[in-house]
Parts: sequence; C-alpha cells; structure tokens
Amino acid sequence: MIIEQAKEVLKIEAEGILNLVDKITDSFSQMVEWIYSTKGRVIIAGIGKSGLIAQKIVATLNSTGTRALFLHPVEAMHGDLGNVSKGDIFLAISNSGETEELNVLIPNIRQIGCRVIAFTGKPNSTLAKLSDLFIDVGVEKEACPLGMAPTASTTAALAMGDALAVTLINKREFKLSDFKKFHPGGALGQRLSLNVADIMLTGGDVPTVAAGSSMPAALAIINQLKLGVALIVTPAGRLTGIITDGDIRRCVAQQKEIRSLPVEAVMTPTPLTVGPETPVYDALNLMEEYQITVLPVTDEAKQVQGILHLHDILGKGAFKFNGS
Repeated sequence: MIIEQAKEVLKIEAEGILNLVDKITDSFSQMVEWIYSTKGRVIIAGIGKSGLIAQKIVATLNSTGTRALFLHPVEAMHGDLGNVSKGDIFLAISNSGETEELNVLIPNIRQIGCRVIAFTGKPNSTLAKLSDLFIDVGVEKEACPLGMAPTASTTAALAMGDALAVTLINKREFKLSDFKKFHPGGALGQRLSLNVADIMLTGGDVPTVAAGSSMPAALAIINQLKLGVALIVTPAGRLTGIITDGDIRRCVAQQKEIRSLPVEAVMTPTPLTVGPETPVYDALNLMEEYQITVLPVTDEAKQVQGILHLHDILGKGAFKFNGS
C-alpha cells in the first residue's frame, strides 16, 4: 500500500508538469524577453509554500546569470519595499491567485514602476487580473489525498521557474565557464579557477604515437588509454597532428583500408592546443566553441606537455587540486 501510494504521488506530480507543456504560450516568450532586456532585477514574491518555491527560483536565476531577489510580501509592506526599483520585473507566485498579502502589494509595486508577472493556477483570479502577464501553472489536482497540502501545484510552479531559468541561460549564452563567477566554492568553480597544468594528464597517460607509424599503433594506443585520440609526435616530442575517433570514422567512410595507412594519412595536422598555464575556463570555452572534448597541451615550441579531457574539467575520473 505504501509503495503504491508513493508511486501515485509521483504520477500525479509528473502529469502536472507534463500538462504545463501545452500552457507555454506567447506570454512565456514575452516574460523571457522582459527579463532578458531589463537593466533591473527579477523580484519574486510568494507566501508559505509558494514563498519557498520563489526562493528556489531566485537561487537558480542568480546562479545562472539573471539577477534576482526574493521579497516577502509582509516584510515588503513594512520597509523591504525599498529593495524594489523602477525597471525591476516583479514575479508573484500564488496557486489560488487570491493571496491577500501578495495582492495588496501589487499597487505599490506598480507605483514604483515595475512590470508584474503572475504564476498562478487560476486565470480569473485577482492576481491574474492585477498582472501585466499571466503564466498558467495550474494542475488538475494535488497529490495530497485531502486536496489541501500544496504538492503538485508547487512542483508545477517550480518546474515553470526552471523552464524560465534555462531559457534565459540559452538566451544569455551562459557558459559552463561562467560558473567561476557565481560558484567559486563549488567543485566546478574550483576546477575552473585552476590552470590547465593542475588537472591535465601527463606522462604515460598521454596517448602519443611516433610520426611515421602505421595506423595499428595509433588504434592500439587509442584503445589502451580510452581518450578517443592519439597525438602524433616527432622523436623530439613535438606535436605534428592528432587522430580522433572522428578522423577514423571519416577514413572508414571513404572505404580506405585504414590498417595499411600511415598515421599521417589519417591525422588532422596542426590541431588546436593550449598551454599549461592556460586558465581552465579558457580551455573549456575553446572546447565549447569547436565542439571538441580533448585538447593537447604544448609549450611554445609545440612540445607535448600533457593532454586535457573534458571529463577532467567536469570532475569525472581522477582529479587533483594543485597537484596534491
């Protein structure tokens, strides 16, 4: 019985979110444009459970490049309204749309000079009518068997907030490397604050093949180290090319007998490289720009110093701080 009840809760909440898909209309696009173009902040307000959802949306927006502030409606009427400025966007969250503490605040918000957006499940509610823009986050029923505790409705509001945040991430072209600014204490932020030398693979972990070798040697090292590449180097260790999985696929697609070819016939000459002192966030931007996952690390003379894989930036596999 307990397991079935838990499954039913998840089904109801999942259905509530899926039903929001058809509610994404031009109003959602308008909301994104308003927030993207404003020079102010997004002020988000709610009471009770909706207030907690508002705080989570604020946290998500702040961490992904959109300045936001949570405003408690009651505290706002007792001095915190000073946090709101002309040009801010005010987002009010209330499933019923009849939260008195929130609705009485809106005329004051308008007087300051803010546009008002409502997240509510009731299109004909007072909140919807008071707002410039209405976003429907309504659900057919709550997961609570009494229909009282906000469950599916708060999940739906949170999901719509995530849709807003992710859309703004794409609109602002917010990159993983931007996390350095907003997550300096997180694992990813710490990695992005390092230099390539701090996390690159070196020594026997670097898949190198001597120039002039046949393709079986390159295939062997690719299979052995599982980085998807082989670096082609001179006897002195100078990088002359790279063979990637993509190079191999293209060669096979041309119906060439790949095992009989020299590495020079398959490799990409003069590949993109970074230096050991390159900031990791710059290397990540380079990977994103050229849609690659591996970068050879060389010195000014193109001598191979190591190799950097996207997984080492994102924290998969071995990782060390400051070489310790």
